[in-house]
Amino acid sequence: MKAVILNKNGALENGLAEQPKPKSNEVLIHIKASGFNPIDYQMLENELERKLISSPILGRELSGIVADKGSDVTEFNIGDEVYCGSGSMGSNGTYAEYIVVPEAIVSFKPKNISFEQAASIPSAGLTSLQIFNRLKLNPENTVLITGAAGGVGSFLIKLLLANNIRQIIATVGSEENRQMLLNLGLKSPQIINYRDENLIENILKANNDQPFEYGIDLVGNYMSEVIAEVLKINGTYVDVTALVTRDAHETLFNKGTMIMNISNYMYGMVKKYEYYKNSLLTIKTLIENGTILPPQYRTVGNLSLDTVLQAHSILKNNQTQGHKLIMKH
Repeated sequence: MKAVILNKNGALENGLAEQPKPKSNEVLIHIKASGFNPIDYQMLENELERKLISSPILGRELSGIVADKGSDVTEFNIGDEVYCGSGSMGSNGTYAEYIVVPEAIVSFKPKNISFEQAASIPSAGLTSLQIFNRLKLNPENTVLITGAAGGVGSFLIKLLLANNIRQIIATVGSEENRQMLLNLGLKSPQIINYRDENLIENILKANNDQPFEYGIDLVGNYMSEVIAEVLKINGTYVDVTALVTRDAHETLFNKGTMIMNISNYMYGMVKKYEYYKNSLLTIKTLIENGTILPPQYRTVGNLSLDTVLQAHSILKNNQTQGHKLIMKH
């Protein structure tokens, strides 16, 4: 099968790989579309993320058609349209024509959306839903979301607004991203450009000069310090990036903040596969009944090295403009 492969020198190249065969509890999926995530290029550059490489073929989320199945698979038939976050649980990554994954992590694709839209959901959708479920917010709560125009942020805002959580302040870095959040349903005073002077002052002003109960950090680094500064004593800091600075950590500690770490990784490590399937089925229902809309996406190109390198560059330079990047297969 065609694939984009990581060679021995740590560089990506066009290549051919053997088509995987499903074990008894697995399905073979003919990939129709796959999504790109920052972790894809970070695994090539960063020691921490490099540990997550489980195959010379990268890529972690997909939609496609069941092409074959193991003898114990009961839920799916050949020809079924499915989507899933494969993470490190597949035979290979998603920069390929085919992948084998455990039946237990796969969900039927939402019927009313395309393969491209479906492939844009798993990573951001699983993370957003975990944040939403664990926070158990109510309409009185005040929430700050940094990096709100990215995949997780925009999906999370849809979930919050659909559940009548409206006291949200969000940071973005461009006019296009501000416009995107307005289209999602936020009002202009709720959206702060993080490039503005007096950022902390502006954020607090947008919240009636009151500190926040919840800070959801989708950026890390300096923005972790900003959130730490504007959180209430005993507030909750939601960490999605593991990029909290030393100064932010000190402030959070001094304020007696509850730190909630968000990760999908360990569910796969301990084989709690129902987490993935159940989350995707929840999202499927929300999309099919019109509660939330699927993410905006942009197709970068077809399965090839050029497409992968272009997508990695767009992600690295923060040029997605709120669109999920997709590769067609």
